Amino acid sequence: MGSMWKVLKIKTLVLVVLFSLACSSVRATVSYDDKAFIINGKRRILISGSIHYPRSTPEMWPDLIQKAKDGGLDVIQTYVFWNGHEASPGKYNFEGRFDLVKFIKLVQQAGLYVHLRIGPYVCAEWNFGGFPVWLKYVPGIEFRTDNQPFKVAMQGFVEKIVNMMKSEKLFESQGGPIIMSQIENEYGPVEWEIGAPGKAYTAWAAKMAVGLNTGVPWIMCKQETAPDPIIDTCNGFYCEGFRPNKPWKPKMWTEVWTGWYTQYGGPVPRRPAEDLAFAIARFVQNNGSFFNYYMYHGGTNFGRTAAGLFIATSYDYDAPLDEYGLPNEPKYGHLTNLHKAIKQCEPALVSSYPTITWPGKNQEVHVFRSKSGACAAFLSNYDPTYSTKLTFQNRQYELPPWSISILPDCKTEVYNTARISSKGSTAKMVPVSGGLSWQSYSEETPSADDRDTLAMQGLWEQVNVTRDSSDYLWYLTQVNIAPNEGFLKSGQWPVLTAMSAGHALHVFVNGKLSGTVYGGLDNPKLTYTGYVNLRAGVNKISLLSVAVGLPNVGLHYERWNAGVLGPVTLKGLNEGTRDLTKQSWSYKVGLKGEALTLDNVTGSSSVEWVEGSLLAQKQPLTWYKTTFNAPQGNDPVALDMISMGKGEIWVNGESIGRHWPGYTAKGSCGGCNYAGTFTEKKCQSGCGQPSQRWYHIPRSWLKPSGNLLVVFEEWGGDPTKISLVTRTA
Repeated sequence: MGSMWKVLKIKTLVLVVLFSLACSSVRATVSYDDKAFIINGKRRILISGSIHYPRSTPEMWPDLIQKAKDGGLDVIQTYVFWNGHEASPGKYNFEGRFDLVKFIKLVQQAGLYVHLRIGPYVCAEWNFGGFPVWLKYVPGIEFRTDNQPFKVAMQGFVEKIVNMMKSEKLFESQGGPIIMSQIENEYGPVEWEIGAPGKAYTAWAAKMAVGLNTGVPWIMCKQETAPDPIIDTCNGFYCEGFRPNKPWKPKMWTEVWTGWYTQYGGPVPRRPAEDLAFAIARFVQNNGSFFNYYMYHGGTNFGRTAAGLFIATSYDYDAPLDEYGLPNEPKYGHLTNLHKAIKQCEPALVSSYPTITWPGKNQEVHVFRSKSGACAAFLSNYDPTYSTKLTFQNRQYELPPWSISILPDCKTEVYNTARISSKGSTAKMVPVSGGLSWQSYSEETPSADDRDTLAMQGLWEQVNVTRDSSDYLWYLTQVNIAPNEGFLKSGQWPVLTAMSAGHALHVFVNGKLSGTVYGGLDNPKLTYTGYVNLRAGVNKISLLSVAVGLPNVGLHYERWNAGVLGPVTLKGLNEGTRDLTKQSWSYKVGLKGEALTLDNVTGSSSVEWVEGSLLAQKQPLTWYKTTFNAPQGNDPVALDMISMGKGEIWVNGESIGRHWPGYTAKGSCGGCNYAGTFTEKKCQSGCGQPSQRWYHIPRSWLKPSGNLLVVFEEWGGDPTKISLVTRTA
């Protein structure tokens, strides 16, 4: 009996040990507990920053990564952008800005780690949330739910990326830099809304990811129900109160929002460096093990990669490194100093729990003491308005409002989140001397009887026709007016009404522009209503529908529509209101200039351009081109587009993105005031100014001389006032 009892005790002990290993860490060279990440035996507080490889160029990557390292980062975090890698089923692109392997290897060469957010849903203000448009047309598909066609496609891409990383030996378990991966992205709110199918999908995604045997941990952000061993994490402006769903998991903050994205027509968001540092220090003093800046370098939405809801070409995000890769001071320097202070505290942070006291109103003290004698203290003043004197260990410390002081030895204050010692920003735009000599070409307005149009009955959804090959779709029809219509005698023109799901609409009647209407930030849908000059006989109605990116977020956003879906009516005729919705319509995808590839040298020579006194100015649907020499030096280059309306810009055949100043309404900016002690502190600048005036041209896209610049202008602008500028630090 005693022998059996001993055997039972041994078996029980073995089970306890195995259970402990399964719960407290992943069995790889990257492990964790509730206090720290453990890499090759060393306990770490990991500091990370997001840099998205397609939002910069390969030539920029080494400098961005080095500046991140100099700024105190341990990890570079990036999404993987499915639609950039597989724009057509089975046809993959891993070149240029989408050379993911090269990007990761550069991070490794710099001595940093990688957090790879495979997703493959990314949100990220990226077109269609990172999904390729062809996915929408897989029979029977529903995005991000317990749907077999979607799961098959998703698993295929995830396996493609994981196998590529394995073949290049890039996971840390293989000696590479990837220390963790992410499956899905911010799925918790979706799961909550759709219920059982969402829970089943979460369980499937987690099991699928873990089954790929990467040898490193997987996470799910904003996912309280993340199944073990998946780590659930927090995203937001503040995450100090977040707790993972199991006590043995580390406390992670995958998205510390450094600012916010810019929308055309909206103010430019800012987040003060002091408030950002305060949020980080507060997270760390509450046992935070990993935090990542979203974004550390935001970069640029080149081409047509920006999502719907009028996301600007600039993805600056008020990040520590600005859109051009230059330090955004004082934020960059202030955070660099914060990281140094945290690293000084690291021995105590990773090996002990804090003792917390509240010595006075709005005062809080966290003290970490390790068995080896390391001591670190965080002294907090939570009052958003008033400074305070805080006594700690018989010493008095002065704390500014809404601030935390860090004492790596429990005596000496080396950092306070509200005291900025780094220099302020001096970056500015400097005009390059010498003007640009422009030529123009007027885009033709098609009509329903053109040969190269597609005729169908009724109105069709835009993306269903274009497959997102262009922002533009022409809706073309004809209206026959009898000579005895009353309005012709009275001089009263009829009223045309056209309703669209967004985002912009240009109305042409008999080849002439009758009007333009745009959706708004909160509601991209629009309605055009205006008098139209019709004549007796056949009239040609041409509606140019413009999509400013596809949706990137929302429940089943694959079902959302774009384009002119009706009704389209004429009111004021003798017959009453004529419904044009169900009559015959013809369709033409894109612009003639796009088909002729006017954005590059070869296409540019295929049409006759005019210049001098014949140059079109302030005319809709006009192409402009010029050549220029690269500015001297190495400073980043940009275009000042203040004089233009809306369209797209190319340099040497590379699209630098959509241009649209999008003036911000006066009085719409919020001041730098606290919205409450536990909510975000935000600033909004640029009231009455363009949301975006300058457009980044990467240096690597330029030749010393003879660079071709092409601008397509939708609704009229003055190209003679476009100028080159350099951004100086």
